[in-house]
Amino acid sequence: MASLKDLRIRITSVQSTKKITSAMKMVAASKLRRAQEAAEQARPYAQRMESMLGNLAAGAVGQDGESDLLSGTGKDDSYLIIVMTANRGLCGGFNTNIIRSARQMIRDLQAQGKSFKIFTVGSKCRDNMKREFADHMVGHFDEFGRTGSSFAEAEHVGQSVMAMFAAGDFDVCTLIYANFVSAMTQNVTRQQVIPFPVPEVDAGDDAATGGGYEYEPSDTEILTDLLPRNLAIQIFRALLENGASEQGARMSAMDSATRNAGDMIDTLKMTYNRTRQAQITTELIEIISGAEAI
Repeated sequence: MASLKDLRIRITSVQSTKKITSAMKMVAASKLRRAQEAAEQARPYAQRMESMLGNLAAGAVGQDGESDLLSGTGKDDSYLIIVMTANRGLCGGFNTNIIRSARQMIRDLQAQGKSFKIFTVGSKCRDNMKREFADHMVGHFDEFGRTGSSFAEAEHVGQSVMAMFAAGDFDVCTLIYANFVSAMTQNVTRQQVIPFPVPEVDAGDDAATGGGYEYEPSDTEILTDLLPRNLAIQIFRALLENGASEQGARMSAMDSATRNAGDMIDTLKMTYNRTRQAQITTELIEIISGAEAI
């Protein structure tokens, strides 16, 4: 049985931990508010951009001058997987869930005999992936969010990806990140960005294929100009969603840690009081027994 001194030390230690986790919960809640606003503000633009390009792409497939980002390389033998996690831990299963999804995708590709490359965003996925897939890692970026959200940072990642695609290093590019739903829920998402996924539409639906509109310049020229921008926009949106998901997961994790610390303190105090009472009782018995012996 632990001594009273050991119990006092442990109670003090857990109380200190509780103060830290409570403070981290408040900081994460404050950051979550800003990150959630940024993610929600980015969604409409990214969704409308993707929808508009999808309508254009549905009518431009097979035309002369078709963008490589739309047609791809004509193969799907080599994949670039962009894995996005946080730079820090203490956010529950947030990082683990994303890395687990990435590993599952890698296992599926290996089973199909396809090659893959990994581009990591965030220190946690880099540190985890390099243990097993160091030979497949082709890039890393972990500066996002340290000085605030910046589209220029997403463009930097997009330019790196475009350079690899132009060099023929991969055929298909997929983003893996956490889509923010609420502070309690973050859904791991896989999104193909190269080649641009063309939605299936009915052949007679002019509105869906863009047949009801005339574009100046041509739709292929518009796609050639906008598809690289869309890549950066989708990466930026994924980074913002990931940032909000990270803070939501951290707030939930620190809230659980704070409540668990409170429960542990209550249990330790009860054990301390019982031990102290047993020690007092033992001393009283010894005094009484000694008095009777005299």
